[in-house]
Amino acid sequence: MKLLNKTGWVLFAVLAIGVGLYPLLYFVMDGSQGLLSQKSAEVMDNPVWQMAFRLHIFLGGLSLLTGWSQFSTKLRNTRLSLHRNLGKIYVASVFISGLSGLYIAFYATGGTISQLGFSFLAIGWLVTTYMAFSRIRSMDIEKHQQWMIRSYALAFAAVTLRIYLPFMQAVLGMPFIEAYVIVSWLCWVPNLLVAELIISPPGTNYRKPPRQWPLH
Repeated sequence: MKLLNKTGWVLFAVLAIGVGLYPLLYFVMDGSQGLLSQKSAEVMDNPVWQMAFRLHIFLGGLSLLTGWSQFSTKLRNTRLSLHRNLGKIYVASVFISGLSGLYIAFYATGGTISQLGFSFLAIGWLVTTYMAFSRIRSMDIEKHQQWMIRSYALAFAAVTLRIYLPFMQAVLGMPFIEAYVIVSWLCWVPNLLVAELIISPPGTNYRKPPRQWPLH
């Protein structure tokens, strides 16, 4: 079980870092490649959309890069100041990336269903992150940790999207648009369900007493 936990942690970190660095490809990739190839010329020529898109992907990547380390018990116990600073970067990145993501969701490929899927994802990400931030401000560590799990589960949608979408196209043979509409919901709804299972595993019916962290 210990090996499985360690293996799962390494995989979790590798995926988060890998996809967190993925936006760097847009420095060398033009609009004819990747997801951008499905956008209309009107959208691609929209400077507001272009700015929102870049804010969303780059700060979303930064949230993945900083967020995964927040779940390290060793980091919290030995480098609390670093943990807090990374948390501040994560929260700031989420709020900007989430708001810009909400804007570009209205332009999502696939129509109303995918637009709603990505809009609810952005809203959920903003709300869960705000709740995590507000709980740590009131020093409710247990609730903070629970909301951070939910928040990062939604941030991890960037990872699961990039797993599901090529799988559905290459393995299941689905057309891009059909797969993309499904993935607009599939990339984050199961993540939240997994988060709830982590927070309240089956068979548990007790609450841990709240813990306090030092203020210095």
